[in-house]
Amino acid sequence: MKVLEIGPSPVKSKGGMATVIRGIMEDEQLNSKKIIRLHESYSDGNILYRLIFSILAFIKFIFIYNKYSIFHIHMASYGSTFRKGYYIRFLKERNKKIILHVHGAEYLVFFDKLSDRKKDIVKNIWNSCDSVIVLSEEWKMQFEKLFNHRNIIVINNGIDTQQYENGKCNIESFARNFLFLGRLGKRKGAYDVITAIQRLRNNYPDVKVYMAGDGEVEQIRNLIKQNNLDNNIKILGWINFEEKIELFKKISTVLLPSYNEGLPMTLLEGMAAGKVIISTNVGGIPELVEQEKNGLIITPGDIDALCKAMEQVIEDKNFIQECSINNIDKINNEFSRRIMHSKIEKLFLN
Repeated sequence: MKVLEIGPSPVKSKGGMATVIRGIMEDEQLNSKKIIRLHESYSDGNILYRLIFSILAFIKFIFIYNKYSIFHIHMASYGSTFRKGYYIRFLKERNKKIILHVHGAEYLVFFDKLSDRKKDIVKNIWNSCDSVIVLSEEWKMQFEKLFNHRNIIVINNGIDTQQYENGKCNIESFARNFLFLGRLGKRKGAYDVITAIQRLRNNYPDVKVYMAGDGEVEQIRNLIKQNNLDNNIKILGWINFEEKIELFKKISTVLLPSYNEGLPMTLLEGMAAGKVIISTNVGGIPELVEQEKNGLIITPGDIDALCKAMEQVIEDKNFIQECSINNIDKINNEFSRRIMHSKIEKLFLN
C-alpha cells in the first residue's frame, strides 16, 4: 500500500496543518507498515512565490500520482480549498481513493461568504472524496448538514506527548505568567488579551503575557506601547519548537480567547506541558476543556469573563495544580499522536 500525503510543507510553512503533516511523516510505527510519502502542494512566501510553487507542485503531481493507491489530502479554507480542488477532481476522474482532512478554523465563515456558484463547487469537491476527516464532533454535525456527505469521520488532532516533558515546571511559581500562542489578530482574541491586561494590572502590576506568533505583530506592538503595557506584555514573533518549550517552563496558563477554531494544536501543546487552559466555547475546544477541571471556558469577546478567569488562576494555586494533572492525563488518554495516527491508519486500510 502506498499513501501520498498532500499538503503544505512542514518545513517551509507554519501553522497546525503543517504540524499534523510533520507528525505523520515522523511516525516510524505508521511508516513501517506502509509506504507514505509527502507531496508538498504549498509553501509560505510572497504571492508570486506561492503561485509559482503551487503550479509547479501540481505539474509534478501529474507525473507521480500513479505510483500511489491512497491520497490523504490536507485542506483548509479560502485558497487552500480551491487549490486542493484541482487535485481532488483530477484523482476522482481516475477513480483513486481520496481521504480529505479538513483543517482551518474559519471554514464555516469562509463557506458562508461564497457565491452560490462557488458553494456548489466546494460541495462538489467534498463529495468527490471517499472519506472526510474533521477535527471535532461539533464540526461533524455542522458539515453533515452543510455538505450531506455520507462518510464524515472525527479524528481529533494529537501530539507526541514525550516532546513536552521538558516544558513542565512548578507552575504555581508562575501563576501570573500567561502565554498567548498563535496568529496575532482579532480571530484568536489577541486584542481581547491586551484589554484584559489593561484592567488586571491595576490589581496585579506584575502580571505578564508572552505573545508568540505572526500576523498583526506591528499593530499589536504599537497598541501595547500606546497603553504603556511594555512591562506586562512581551511580543516574541514566531517561535520555533525549542523556544516554545523554554516558554512553557515559565508560565502557568495558555490563553486562546478565539472567535473561531477547529481543534487548536496550541491548546494540545499546553495541555501536554501541564498548563492551565483559558479558551472559548467555539469549534472543538469544549471537547478539550472541561470547565473548572482542566481549564476555564468563556464566551468570545467577553472581557469581564477573561479577566475573571485569569484572576482565578492567579489566586488559586490548588486549581492550577489540579488542572495540570488533569491535562496531562487527558492528553495521554485521548489526544496523543499515537491515538490519532492509529485512527488514520484504520481509514487507510478500510
